[in-house]
Amino acid sequence: MYRLNVRDHFMIAHSFRGEVFGPAQRTHGATYVVDVTFQRRELDDDGLVVDIGLAGEALKRVLAEFNFHNLDEVEEFQGRNTTTEFMARVIFERLATAVQLGQLGEAAMGLDSLCVTLHESHVAWASYEGAL
Repeated sequence: MYRLNVRDHFMIAHSFRGEVFGPAQRTHGATYVVDVTFQRRELDDDGLVVDIGLAGEALKRVLAEFNFHNLDEVEEFQGRNTTTEFMARVIFERLATAVQLGQLGEAAMGLDSLCVTLHESHVAWASYEGAL
């Protein structure tokens, strides 16, 4: 399997419901470093997994939707804990849609899977991986 990774970051505020979250039940901030790994079994006709420039631009567009926002105020997330795991899936779904819409170029249609990893800190992270 061939892999290509792009990285970016975004900053949010949010809070969690549930005793398991302890002090994180209060509103707090997080800065996530995001790694997205695009995967395919065979390279495209140009010898690429995906156009790295288009991949980076797509990730930047997705993250801009959340950057400097309080996720507690995002209507789509009402009633949900916007955990690192949850947000990895959200970003995955938006990038998968971008691939399907051709925003990463025609050759990206040959991608097999995508993995989104959100680094909450230098010692903790969560991922969501799925087929495209």
